[in-house]
Formats: sequence, C-alpha cells, structure tokens
Amino acid sequence: MAELNTPLTIGDLQLKNRLVMAPLTRARSNPERVPTDLMVKYYQQRANAGLILTEATVISPKAVGYANTPGLWNKTQAQAWTKIIDAVHAQNTKIVAQLWHVGRVSDPELLDGDLPVAPSAIAPQGHVKILRPQRAYTTPHALTLEEIKTIIEQYKTSAQLAKEAGFDGVELHAANGYLIDEFLQSTTNVRDDEYGGSVENRARLLLEVVDEFIAIWGAGRVGVHLSPRGDAEDMGDANPLETFGYVMEQLSKRDVAFVFVREYKAEDSISPQLREKFNGAWIANEGLTTESAKTLLAENKADAVAFGKAFIANPDLLYRLENNLPWNEPDPSTFYALTDDLEKGYTDYPALQK
Repeated sequence: MAELNTPLTIGDLQLKNRLVMAPLTRARSNPERVPTDLMVKYYQQRANAGLILTEATVISPKAVGYANTPGLWNKTQAQAWTKIIDAVHAQNTKIVAQLWHVGRVSDPELLDGDLPVAPSAIAPQGHVKILRPQRAYTTPHALTLEEIKTIIEQYKTSAQLAKEAGFDGVELHAANGYLIDEFLQSTTNVRDDEYGGSVENRARLLLEVVDEFIAIWGAGRVGVHLSPRGDAEDMGDANPLETFGYVMEQLSKRDVAFVFVREYKAEDSISPQLREKFNGAWIANEGLTTESAKTLLAENKADAVAFGKAFIANPDLLYRLENNLPWNEPDPSTFYALTDDLEKGYTDYPALQK
C-alpha cells in the first residue's frame, strides 16, 4: 500500500514523494516569453511536491494562445528556466518541462496576424480566452505535411533546449484541446492523408513527437499529458476507449516514464481500462480531495496524484494533505496576470508550514 509521502521511481526519475504539481498556466512571463524572478519564487514555494510539471511552455512564437506564457525556443528562455530549475532542485524535487502548441485555440492578434493552425479547418465553439474585446475563435489553417514536419522540428528543438536548461525530463502536452489532441480526436481531425482517418493515423503526430523526445532524453525521462474525456475546447472522439487505448499501447511499447491523465472519476470514466494498457507510472488528476488522493494510492489505482488549483492556493500542499488540514481557496480572478500586481494570487497565498 503506497502512501503520499513515500518515494517513487518514475522511469529514470527518483521522486521523494508521490505528490505532483500539475501544469498551471499563470501568464507571468515577460512579453518576450522569458521566465521571471517572480516565477522562481512561485515554483520554489511549491517544491514540497516530489515532481513539478511546469506550466505549459510554448515551442515557438506561432504556438502561442495566451499572452505572457513562457516559451522554450531560444537560449535566453532556457537560461531563465535554469534559475527555476536550480531553485527546485535545491529542495530535492524533480521538474519536467511540459511542451505545448495550442493549435487552433489562438487568435491572429497573438500570431502577428496569422491564422491559428490545426489538423483541419474547423473552428472550436466559444470565445478566445482572456483577449478583449471578446471574439469568437477564427477558423484555423489546416496544416500541410511540410508544416507538420516543421512543427515536429520545433518540438525537437524545444526538448533539446529543455535538456540544456537542466530539466529532469519533458512532457508532451497532448490534452485539453490543443494541437496534439486536435490531431488525435476524430471530431477535430477530418484529414484524408497519413495524419487522419484511422486511429493509427490520428495518433501519428503524437507518437512522432514522443519518438523525438525519446531520442533526446531516453524513454525514462519522457511523459505524455492526456485528457480522454474530451471535455475541453469543443473536443470529442467517436470512440475514446479505442483511441486512447491505442495511444496507451503505443506508449507502453516505447517504455515512456509516465502518463498524466486528467479525468475526474465518474461512471463513464475510462481511466481504469486505459491503465491496464499502460506499463509506466500513472499520474491521476482532476477533482481530487485529500481522501480520494490517498485512496487512489492505497488501492494502487495511481502511482502518483496531481493537484492544480489546490497547489495555486496552497504552496504547502503536502503538509496540508498529510495532516488533513483545510485548504486555502483559490481566487480565479488572479489565475492569469490580469492586474498590475503580479504577486497577488501568485506568491502571496499563506502557508501553514514555514
């Protein structure tokens, strides 16, 4: 029976405990997408986790979908990340870079006038996040085969920079309606070439990027972030169990270190069936409580548990979980940097454990 504050081996990573800080977009980088000293403080406060997955980090200027999210496509960005990594490592915590292309979930205003890109020219329902005045999503440009190759190269470059910066590994963001997820799920991918149609074709981009990551890092330092419920950004798939089951089987063949699965527990959850198809570490996420997280570990239904909003508001989350203490409530109005006071709702939440 595993407990929260017990060590865990994930691939080549030795974790001090089984608490994971989920990736959390906070929009506190500078306008050039370079991490800041304030971000160093933020991550340092939360290094009681055994593993920190960075906020989603964009792989190119054309991969962005929100202002002031950090990047990892040049040396300046990599060097700024090193300051964060060093602060986290000083507390014996591992930190993995989550690499991100938002795909169609963007707007020309953020892309120097260019259209967002996607597997197919299908716009999501809803409105562009954060940008004002509010506007509907625009119809994206369907990527050509040559453009797909370029994006794979951008992922490769970003993964190499992550290694140079000193990260402990990389995680592919293949969830929540962003580019890789758009290729994977059938409602957003209606291509008729080798990247569309069959499950094998729709998963091709995900696996090609994973293979590039493995070539740079080794499989034991690579993870994948998935959301099989398809409940973000107007996503959906005709057969999620088949689609995500295939992905799990392929990732198992490659011996990747872990999958991070955002799927709250419900009658229609497919995580139990998916876990049977995967031989690496399983990180459970979404809607967890102190009790449910401990139960998942005790019953071997997850190898580690991840928290997002709870970690925003509780920098000392491990202490609170271990001692069954109440949590600070997060303030959604400060999740993103919408005021001049960047510390508010970011590094000023009170901790019980000093």
